[in-house]
Amino acid sequence: MKYEKARFWHKKLGSTVKCELCSRECVIKTGETGFCGVRQNEQGELKTLNYHCLCSANSDKIEKKPLNHFLPSTSSFSICAPGCNFRCKFCQNWQISQINQQLLERTSKVCPEDIAEAALKHNCKSISYTYTEPTIFYELAEDTALAAKEKGLKNVFVTNGYMKPAVWEKASEWLDAANIDLKANTEEFYRDFCSAALAPVKESIKTAYKLGIWIELTTLLIPGLNDRDEEIRSTAEFIAGEVSEFVPLHLSAFYPCAEMRDTPAQTPQRIKEACDIAREAGLKYVYPGNVMLDANTYCHNCGRLIISRSGFSADPDGVSNGKCELCGAEIPGVFE
Repeated sequence: MKYEKARFWHKKLGSTVKCELCSRECVIKTGETGFCGVRQNEQGELKTLNYHCLCSANSDKIEKKPLNHFLPSTSSFSICAPGCNFRCKFCQNWQISQINQQLLERTSKVCPEDIAEAALKHNCKSISYTYTEPTIFYELAEDTALAAKEKGLKNVFVTNGYMKPAVWEKASEWLDAANIDLKANTEEFYRDFCSAALAPVKESIKTAYKLGIWIELTTLLIPGLNDRDEEIRSTAEFIAGEVSEFVPLHLSAFYPCAEMRDTPAQTPQRIKEACDIAREAGLKYVYPGNVMLDANTYCHNCGRLIISRSGFSADPDGVSNGKCELCGAEIPGVFE
């Protein structure tokens, strides 16, 4: 298989290279790969092993990402290639996020233009780079996104937020929205359960927001690990105080999976309590995820129901030209 030359790296001594795509900044000797397993040093040049390797392609509702303030009720063509730069013990997609040669060989071989055409054929308004970590298939994502832009489609990342600031800046030329996982608000959690660090994720959230990319955040609440009142409150205070009180936060319920099959599922009652805490801490838009609770959108100014939801279906009839139809307040988001 012919591999694509990677982006965001430079040579060091001899044939060693340094990858600068994500905050791991792997230094890679010739013949070896970085932590992600898909960026390989081939005689002093960094190559990406998963450029043409789609392992999933589906049309989803944008609310499934989840994005509640970005083109509500539209469909997004969702794709992924294998690989990840985290090792989350609770990963829901571990079969495709953890790389192996057999997985690469089983993937579909497509080109960016074909993906953009498929999105149009499925009547999608955007392409979402999701399921695994889009940072790790950045080259395919960027080329696909540029092809999508030419066809009037928008582009979405569902990401762990580990891209370097320079990568965010480059991506802002074609990236319209991102749902960033804020997996917890402690370095200990990121170290012990994700093999990563918290600080670069917070920096990514602030960087993406400043660059004008529409962002929404998601935290998966795991019983006894990241669902304490104090941590939920500190998470909301960080978002409201250092980013914006209008950034939507999705609080989703953990279900046993991967290496944490013996951990109990999160309860709907705890999700409801967590949403209340986040709102009290200053966030205007907080949503419960994957539980049967009220996930409607209410105007932050007058309280009117403006987007009603049932499952992944949405009815944004209360928003007109990005404003509340009742009081005229601007509703944060992208609605056309």
